Amino acid sequence: MIEQLQHPIFSIIRDLADKTDTVCYVIGGYVRDRLMDRPFKYDVDILVIGSGIEFATLLGEQLQTKVALYKSFGTAMLVYDGLDIEFVGARKESYRRDSRKPIVEDGTLEDDQNRRDFTINAMAYSLNGATFGQLLDPFHGVADIQERIIRTPLDPNDTFSDDPLRMMRAIRFATQLNFRIDIKAIQAIVDNKERIKIISKERITDELNKIILSPKPSVGFRYLFDTGLLELIFPAMQQLYGVEVIEGRGHKDNFYHTLEVLDNVAELSDDLWLRWAAIMHDIAKPATKRFDKKAGWTFHGHEDKGARMVPKLFAELKLPLNEKMKFVQKLVQLHLRPIVLAQDIVTDSAVRRLLFEAGDDIDALMLLCHADVTTKNEFKKKKYRDNFELVKQKLKDVEERDHLRNWQPPVTGEDIMHVFGLGPGKQVGIIKNAIREAILEGDIPNEREAAYQFMVARAKKLNLEPKETLSLATSK
Repeated sequence: MIEQLQHPIFSIIRDLADKTDTVCYVIGGYVRDRLMDRPFKYDVDILVIGSGIEFATLLGEQLQTKVALYKSFGTAMLVYDGLDIEFVGARKESYRRDSRKPIVEDGTLEDDQNRRDFTINAMAYSLNGATFGQLLDPFHGVADIQERIIRTPLDPNDTFSDDPLRMMRAIRFATQLNFRIDIKAIQAIVDNKERIKIISKERITDELNKIILSPKPSVGFRYLFDTGLLELIFPAMQQLYGVEVIEGRGHKDNFYHTLEVLDNVAELSDDLWLRWAAIMHDIAKPATKRFDKKAGWTFHGHEDKGARMVPKLFAELKLPLNEKMKFVQKLVQLHLRPIVLAQDIVTDSAVRRLLFEAGDDIDALMLLCHADVTTKNEFKKKKYRDNFELVKQKLKDVEERDHLRNWQPPVTGEDIMHVFGLGPGKQVGIIKNAIREAILEGDIPNEREAAYQFMVARAKKLNLEPKETLSLATSK
């Protein structure tokens, strides 16, 4: 396996380890990814039998590079040739029932491999001269890679009870790698799911985001649902599940529909927040579900209520409450609009309003709406998607002509106050809104002179006459 250790840092560590009589291994994700021919993310874990901090310090002096020491964790880190290299002493761990923070003792290689989360992460390459490149695989991680299975080195009940975040990590690895989880491990997750409550929301959401960013996120969400974890970490999504039938009439299962939309988006975009918009787009359907004897099941207003729910859900999940949240909120609010356009005659006015409200997020919105067409009726699916292409072309044409993306009014409130000698108040708002509506309806072009003339005419209805002139070249 020496070909897996071609990077110069490994021979440098080998020479220093032999010189100082230290036993060293590269362990964990680097080994797994090299064996799977996957690109690794430039972080390498070095296991030292003894003090990882002392060895890293010596190596840092030799390389003349800074070493970051984390004495409370017994680890050290340095950067060399683009690699983040972490050093840790071999250790043995035990846990208290109410904490995932282990009680740590010095240990052997065997102790350290025993404490690893999964067999595929417990493999190590020797970095000492006499055995350089030798693979140590006590739990048959190579075989599990070949069988594409996630298993724990020891009893999964102990592994998940000791550190419940490993339940999320098992599902994350299965989703990222397209592996299945061993049946004993699945049962252990079911049996230990309540233990997830001792894990911080930040750590849970970090794993959840990695699941969402996987090639097919629905794999992870199905595991989360089937094991009962989803109900504990994201109950609003769990509530989408199920079909209610009244008078022989049911609605689609909005949980599985959401997973299909999420996978559709994942095929087209790596944007985490667009994927979150897919997750949230129907989140308010359980709260807005009604049965009408004529219309059947309805979810009127779920886009508005869903948009109002987004900030609260982001706060609960410890997701950022910044422009990322506002982006998701906007897409949830608007996600029905292009679908309505695609079902009807597309007017310039409707397209202008959509461009005005969506701004620079119009392309993301259209992608989400395209992904939201999940009907099994191939005729209807083709019809909707063909109509979407017409809507997209109309959007392009109207934008090129009217420049409404991220629209700024050609005549501002300050302009109105200047011309008519007004202070802030109702009359300014009436005129400003009238100008906007006239542009969106196509009554006047999106130009300053046309807006000025419209402003003067509209102000006369409020018994206002211009008191000042206004430059028509630029906004005041």
